[in-house]
Amino acid sequence: MTIKPEICWADFEKIDIRTGTIVSVSDFPKARNPSYRLEIDFGELGILKSSAQITALYNKEDLVGMQILAVVNFPSKQIANFLSECLVLGVYGEKMEVTLITPKSNLENGLQVG
Repeated sequence: MTIKPEICWADFEKIDIRTGTIVSVSDFPKARNPSYRLEIDFGELGILKSSAQITALYNKEDLVGMQILAVVNFPSKQIANFLSECLVLGVYGEKMEVTLITPKSNLENGLQVG
């Protein structure tokens, strides 16, 4: 496994990672890889949408109410007929399945990671 190029603190400070709660989940049949469409509540930032390839480990019903971490300051990205507004963070497993990064305890939506 290789390490990505070194960054400086100023690079890290540009990334806006926030806590959010998944409020709705729907199938995304037009996505190239199996995915869900998520709506995530980020408190004062509002509700943002994301496409997430997390179908291998998560059922739609289990995701609603789950608190996650996401990057909220990437530009929106068109994925098929859906505009993804944030990037949900997860860790790839051995078979490339994604495990979501979640806070250990419930936090206020919209809090920054730093």
